Amino acid sequence: MCILVFQYNSHPKYKLIVAANRDEFYHRPTAPAHFWEEEPHILAGKDLQKGGTWLGVNKDGRFVAITNYRDPKLALYGEYSRGNIATRFLKSNQSSKEFIEELINNKHKYGPFNILAFDGQSLLHYNNYFKESSFIQEGVHCLCNATINTPWPKVTTLTQNFKTLMKYPNFEQKQLFQLMLNRTMAQDDLLPSTGVPLELERELSPIFVRREGYGTRCSTVVLIDDEKIQFTERTFTNGEYLYERNFTFPINK
Repeated sequence: MCILVFQYNSHPKYKLIVAANRDEFYHRPTAPAHFWEEEPHILAGKDLQKGGTWLGVNKDGRFVAITNYRDPKLALYGEYSRGNIATRFLKSNQSSKEFIEELINNKHKYGPFNILAFDGQSLLHYNNYFKESSFIQEGVHCLCNATINTPWPKVTTLTQNFKTLMKYPNFEQKQLFQLMLNRTMAQDDLLPSTGVPLELERELSPIFVRREGYGTRCSTVVLIDDEKIQFTERTFTNGEYLYERNFTFPINK
């Protein structure tokens, strides 16, 4: 998962609105969003290489998303896959706060990451590189491969465009997906310096990434209100649209 923008607790209808892109190597085996056979209350895509997920929900109204923290000087992988964190949260009955507190004690077992964890009541962010955790305040926020609301060009652009759309309470999902298709590269003087070569920094700067062997594999929109979850995923290969999967189900009370 490489970028997601969301509005929390400040919409007249939805508690949480999320639009996200997952960027990954095209050859990495992946299953699209589905209710997992072994955990039928979980709806998420699945990384078939490590078995975890990057973003998902469950029938109790929980939501989770993981992004990597980008720094080539750091070890990319840890003892356990970061996707395992997301899966464990969706299986858990812990509050977001309890889960994050436990995760902090085991942060060294994973490569550098960010997590957003929503338990139906509270939304928390944690970054294990900066060792920072916080309750998310109401409003619009964006997370990429640094930490929450880091003003990279793609983060700033997506946040501004999302805020503009959120001025219209009756927005359509297709408008959210349109925001996530932006392939505009940032100007060189605005690029972050994350330690990768300049050409790669350019290629990773769009909201929707497409480069040789790597890019945006799927876009996801999640809408959560007091009664139900709407989950829509669009799948891409080599930057080209393949299909869309839609799910709507009630939240367990």
